[in-house]
Amino acid sequence: MSRRLPPLNALRFFETVARHRSFVRAAEELHVTPAAVSQQIKLLEDHLGVTLFKRGKTLVMNDSANDVLHLVSEAFDQLERAVLRIRSGSKTGPLIVSTPPAFATRWLIPRMDDFYKRHPEIDIHLMATLRQVDFSIEEVDMAIRFGSGEYSGLDTERLMPEKIVAVAAPELAAYIKAPADIFRFNLIEDDWHIMRGSFPEWESLLVTMGVVGSPLRIRRFSDTELGIEAAIRGLGVTLAWYSLVSNDLKSGKLVQILNHAIPTDLGYHLVMPKNRTVLTKVTAFRTWMFEQATK
Repeated sequence: MSRRLPPLNALRFFETVARHRSFVRAAEELHVTPAAVSQQIKLLEDHLGVTLFKRGKTLVMNDSANDVLHLVSEAFDQLERAVLRIRSGSKTGPLIVSTPPAFATRWLIPRMDDFYKRHPEIDIHLMATLRQVDFSIEEVDMAIRFGSGEYSGLDTERLMPEKIVAVAAPELAAYIKAPADIFRFNLIEDDWHIMRGSFPEWESLLVTMGVVGSPLRIRRFSDTELGIEAAIRGLGVTLAWYSLVSNDLKSGKLVQILNHAIPTDLGYHLVMPKNRTVLTKVTAFRTWMFEQATK
């Protein structure tokens, strides 16, 4: 059967740009220049006969492309798993770990050099996806999942609890000495987490802090990782999961303002099929993860 597919490399560039809503960030992930990304997107647009993105101050994806993005992402996930299955072939292959993308980028990867120095014999393959993998049919050894910890039929261990903190770049945070000072600055909201009920809106949060004042200047982003990056660049104050900004707080890129934190019942968990810890590579990674979680 002949398949009428566009150039797969161009399709991969499209999926990366669509996830980040940015040519620059896609270029960073793909280790190419923004111009190369733009060229591949133009190639795909010419092949399909449609304009996928409206360029401007912000990158806007057309509705039809937005509707099928999850299908394209899942297709690349499936292709990646097929390649990994061919490559690994047995239990002695790489340790395949499913993880939320933001957790991988902001918490796990900055620590991975330490693991490789201790265990150079173990090859880790991170599968970054928001989808919950099905261990019964997918070649995945373990997963890092965010939630309440209820994962039926699997061995589940709570890695670390999570809380929400308010953070800003140091040059901005220096001027926030009291809750009322927040009104002087742009406030970043994470639409995805607000819609899920995970994050409070700034207006309701400030009311709980006993502060009522002028209309708020809100800057909205589609997910928490974009909000964090905007805060690092000094675009405003944002709310974020503590684990995702812990490295930035330690490095001084961000400052927790007013020492304010919101506790939650959620957290990160290590999840795997039962008896998977008999594998040496799983035990090594599990032990290292818990050690890192206490730092």
